[in-house]
Amino acid sequence: MKIAFHGAARTVTGSKHLITLSNGKKYLLDCGMFQGMGKDTDSMNSQWGFQPKEITHLILSHAHIDHSGLIPKLVKDGFEGKIFCTPATKELTGILLEDSAGIQESEIKYENKKRHQEQLPLLKPLYDTAAALAAMDHFVSVEYGNWQAIDENVEVLFTDTGHIIGSAAVHLKIKENGITKRITFSGDVGRYTDAILKAPEVFSQADYIILESTYGNTLHDMQTGTTDQLLAWIEKACIQKKGKLILPAFSVGRTQEILYALNQLELERRLPHLEYFVDSPLSVKATKLIKKYPQYFNQTIQNVLKQDDDPFSFRGMKFIETVEESKMLNFRDGPFVIISSSGMADAGRVKHHIRNTIENSKNTILMTGYCEPRSLGGKLLAGRKEVNIYGASHEVNAEIGAIRSMSAHGDYEDLCHFLECQDVKKVSNLFLVHGEYPVQQAFKQRLINKGFENIVIPEMHAELMLQ
Repeated sequence: MKIAFHGAARTVTGSKHLITLSNGKKYLLDCGMFQGMGKDTDSMNSQWGFQPKEITHLILSHAHIDHSGLIPKLVKDGFEGKIFCTPATKELTGILLEDSAGIQESEIKYENKKRHQEQLPLLKPLYDTAAALAAMDHFVSVEYGNWQAIDENVEVLFTDTGHIIGSAAVHLKIKENGITKRITFSGDVGRYTDAILKAPEVFSQADYIILESTYGNTLHDMQTGTTDQLLAWIEKACIQKKGKLILPAFSVGRTQEILYALNQLELERRLPHLEYFVDSPLSVKATKLIKKYPQYFNQTIQNVLKQDDDPFSFRGMKFIETVEESKMLNFRDGPFVIISSSGMADAGRVKHHIRNTIENSKNTILMTGYCEPRSLGGKLLAGRKEVNIYGASHEVNAEIGAIRSMSAHGDYEDLCHFLECQDVKKVSNLFLVHGEYPVQQAFKQRLINKGFENIVIPEMHAELMLQ
């Protein structure tokens, strides 16, 4: 048995891990898109490192685009197998992939206008909306906690990781040469103090573990709650400076956490009387879908539901649907708040809002989650005084901030907690993925101190034997 790492290897996005059996069958864990990798992004998303038509089956941990975003391309390039995931992941992935295709088509159209004028070859998206819809025919839903036979060699079990609705750790029982081995892939591990979702579940002993490490050297700020931090930024940006507050936020998970925090402020009668625009059709769809799965909410929000039948809605909130409505926000003076995707500010409507607000010192751009260093959000957090947006240079005069406590990824204490159910002496190998290399090196030492041995930080496209 071999495992190869074709994405999220010493970087955070593009999750793709390939298990190959001695009989030639190949099982792909996730099929994510690389995001925020600067000029390398397009080339990385066009090169697989394997042949899609040779993949037997795909097992998907959750719906985020850096884990699911290349599925339509995989199908277009020859994959014919089934895709196994939880029911909520199947639903979320459907709307996320359709949205991803739409963004690609829109941005390629914009870019091709310039290329046509410059007599350059025209570009094509990785996939279009039709391909995104066609890919959904391959999906098979599996409920949490049920072993599902994929074929005669492999069974899969999903356990909740509390990252987003439907997110799961993937547990495989693989029979080869009369011996059964257990492999656990964490997907993305949520927080044990998440505002909305239940804590990650315990899982049975694994022989091999593939573990995400996004925040492997970080403790999230717990001194000041997310709600209070958000209020402080609104008061500073909108009440004191009378400007616009732009919050780049992932449509699934982060946007709902922000809306829930704002709703809490209203329940406590502390929410400033302003307009709060959610400018993302995808966020609207995702929020409606998430409300369908209240059984995954933690006890705190279950209690809130007893007095508030919609914990994601509050006075002053307005959903922006059309492009025309979105554009009109650029011609309005503040103060008001815009919540828009994407979270790294590298695509979607929020990129346009940043372009139109970044040079005015009255405005504020508040990052709400992880940003790959090469993404627009990463550059702003690094303190760049000038950034390039849609081919034009812009001075950064707006105030740049971040809420560090607002993350759907667990910090190093959460990740260590996730592993507490394991006997370290029975884990043959622990592979660290989905993290920046310096972060992974620090986290590796922490795990060694906890007794884990044979910890590997694989390079991109590295292939290793599992004994």
